Amino acid sequence: MKFDNPLVCATILKRYNRFLCDVILNDNGEKVTAHCPNSGSMKGIPLNNAPVMLSSCDSSNRKLKYTLEMVFNGSVWIGANTLRTNKIAREGIELGFIGELYPFTNIKSEVNYGQNSRIDFVVQQTGNICYVEVKNVSLVENNTAKFPDSVTQRGQKHIVELMKMKKYGYRAVTLFIIQREDCASFSPAADIDAQYSKLLSYAVDEGVEVYAYQAKVTPQEIRIIRKLPVRLICSSK
Repeated sequence: MKFDNPLVCATILKRYNRFLCDVILNDNGEKVTAHCPNSGSMKGIPLNNAPVMLSSCDSSNRKLKYTLEMVFNGSVWIGANTLRTNKIAREGIELGFIGELYPFTNIKSEVNYGQNSRIDFVVQQTGNICYVEVKNVSLVENNTAKFPDSVTQRGQKHIVELMKMKKYGYRAVTLFIIQREDCASFSPAADIDAQYSKLLSYAVDEGVEVYAYQAKVTPQEIRIIRKLPVRLICSSK
């Protein structure tokens, strides 16, 4: 996924009100408020005096010109815009980087299903229909990427819905997209959301597939580069 226009260099001062952050633009020193499109806690991402990259839009329909795209932690860029995640995942599927979902005959996005839920992708394959829920991962601890970074009842609901689709005879996949390179495996963050971790392991026992793919994040593009091993906590069925 290449950025349509060059990103703007800045330094983040603080994040607040979940979806807002104050930054200093590097080119002129101006302090501005930028949109922070990330509903998580952003734990593990430096949010004070760290280098960041912003996208910009001059549309009169927007309240804020700038959007936070990525943060540099001194070692790697970390993707912070969760609205990009599905685009990264779809490109990975279409280009064959996510082998478990390739080849395909059709991909539909944002399809209603289950109990008032919406699945990220329905991937049609020869002889299979696969329901795919995509999750953005930005937290890393001890060389392990982790999700979630805060308690997610919505995420728990998604796992339950995927288990139902599996029982109906479809393939069901949870796809974790890790937007940073400084990790070597993925595991659910049981210390943050124990229920999500248990549900994910139980879902695997029930036939739901879980995959984690790592993306390389740069100011020019974000692209999937490799599959990471998934280490689950055993469920107690």
